[in-house]
Amino acid sequence: MPTLQFKGKNIIWNHHLAVPFHTLDEVPELHYQPEKANGNMIIEGDNLIALKALLPQFAGQIKCIYIDPPYNTGNEGWIYNDKVNSPLIKEWFGKVVGGGEDLTRHDKWMCMMTPRLKLLRDLLTNDGVIFISIDDNEAANLKLLLDEVFGSENFIAQSVVQLNPRGRTLDRFLAKTYEYIFIYGKDAANESTINLLEKSGKALDAYKKVDSNGKYRELELRNRNPVFHRGNRPNLYYPLYVNPSDESVSLIQDENHKVEVFPVNSRNVDGCWTWGKDKVLENKNLLVGREVSTGAWRIYRKDYLIQNGQKALTKEKALWIEKGINNENGKERLNELFEHNLPFDFPKSIELIKKCLILGTNENDIILDSFAGSGTSMDATIDFINENEVNRKCILVQMTESNEAEPDKNICKNVTRERVKRAIDKYAYESGFKYYRLGIPLDAETMLAGELPTYQQFAKYVYYLCTGENLETEDKINEADFYVGDYGKQAIYLIYKQDYETLTRLALNLTLAEKIKTQQPGKKRIVYAPSCFLDEEYLTDNQIEYVGIPYNLFQRNQ
Repeated sequence: MPTLQFKGKNIIWNHHLAVPFHTLDEVPELHYQPEKANGNMIIEGDNLIALKALLPQFAGQIKCIYIDPPYNTGNEGWIYNDKVNSPLIKEWFGKVVGGGEDLTRHDKWMCMMTPRLKLLRDLLTNDGVIFISIDDNEAANLKLLLDEVFGSENFIAQSVVQLNPRGRTLDRFLAKTYEYIFIYGKDAANESTINLLEKSGKALDAYKKVDSNGKYRELELRNRNPVFHRGNRPNLYYPLYVNPSDESVSLIQDENHKVEVFPVNSRNVDGCWTWGKDKVLENKNLLVGREVSTGAWRIYRKDYLIQNGQKALTKEKALWIEKGINNENGKERLNELFEHNLPFDFPKSIELIKKCLILGTNENDIILDSFAGSGTSMDATIDFINENEVNRKCILVQMTESNEAEPDKNICKNVTRERVKRAIDKYAYESGFKYYRLGIPLDAETMLAGELPTYQQFAKYVYYLCTGENLETEDKINEADFYVGDYGKQAIYLIYKQDYETLTRLALNLTLAEKIKTQQPGKKRIVYAPSCFLDEEYLTDNQIEYVGIPYNLFQRNQ
């Protein structure tokens, strides 16, 4: 398999592991209708750090991700801001990427994308799916990068998406009308990764026949794909028998079913059936024989429009040309919300995002967009909920994009948040969101400096570090008993207070250990604490494992 090589790859490949966890701090004054938030979150801050901060709560919980990263055209003015301990990367830090003299802009882009894609993959459910908008500038590189991060076997499609039907007039040779959306599953072997769609429009015209079971169409039982034939599918080559008077079909020849039919094509070449004998036996009421114009007989199966209460389904095509997904519609909606003071040049249409939601989500699923921009994804999610009377949750991440020239610039607060708020108001959506900022890093240096997270924040973080999974039962965290949660045959405790002076005096002592023993009999107890006053023999005899904080914080229990 071809692999992608770029400057900085060996440095950046595991950088996501070195990114410190941070707290996510609520900003109540920037919430909007939080009582109706239903899990909707807007997070202000660098998306690499924010994705790492989401892991303790959302690892393996996100069903659908949509991102629209910088296309790296050379004219976007995006800045490489990842703090990597490398002379090469430090040379790039804080500088605008692009321009005619920047021969490493593709390397920088891939160094920026790699750790983010790795964290995004960690956040996906096992049947999760990611949709990534991109154009020709980085499409080839992105495909190879995604193959390495997600695995080529989890590639689903490179959909061609017509977003500008008039064509881009500034293109040199051909006026391009399209972009791409790369679609990958975390494990594409899961059938629930991508939804099938209910048939509609012209697809319904084929269902012209009707019987007591409803509308149906007839499909030839013979496999019409010449790749499959008697030679490589011998078990699907066998005779069927037709009763000419009522056109019924049987596996057995009798006095009524006299006409023998083999899966032979019009050139008299042996093919094969699409069904084996067992399936024919179970569903022979769906089969009919028809005499065609040549005098030959063919076997057909009835394909009902509605079966077991479910309308017939079909696969989405990889060419998306619906008018509703055009970028012009994205501009119009944003113009309406910002009263013709457009804050973004090329906002995506909410219909494009809704199409991704239709394909990639089901009831109560969580959607994540870590390049939120103008907030289209949450606007689309809320509109989708309102339109279909369903439930979805959406998380947006957007940085402020402040710089020396514009120190007060805050895209997340003034554009992303404002757009969603205005959409809720304008279209009377019964929805809301909570607003968060990245807080302090959860590392030894910060804690020793006296900057401490809340017990709840630290408990979720400790649980994730210990187990590699998110804590699903947050409501069972008990600060009074220092209890965090269970994991199989283990119980996890955190002896901690959000007060530096108190923390310096806390320890796993005999009194606490005896109390913990009575609470979790028969389980191994993993106890995180600033210090321990018990000897190894006592700990071993009582199935207690001590992990010191903050120095041994990154120890994961095996």
